[in-house]
Amino acid sequence: MMQRQGQLEADGSPATRRQAPPRARPVPQPETSVFGRIAEFFREVRSELRQVAWPTPKEVANSATIVFLTLVLLVSLIFLLNYAFSHAVTFLFKS
Repeated sequence: MMQRQGQLEADGSPATRRQAPPRARPVPQPETSVFGRIAEFFREVRSELRQVAWPTPKEVANSATIVFLTLVLLVSLIFLLNYAFSHAVTFLFKS
């Protein structure tokens, strides 16, 4: 495993550091117009959206149902707690 990580040589001796080759300087791109950059942006967005794993209609319906039921459950719980606490406070501070 240490050989694969580059820490040991094939014979088991410690690996010597190798210098990385010098990096090539990036070639400057010609300046594009504002409209060219906007068009390129939308091309890239479209390309990325093609790679998205979109859910099927059945998966969307299942997820929406779960979200709706959870929402109803939590709203009911908060309503009941609010109702109980308001009656408890009213009972404590009856005048």
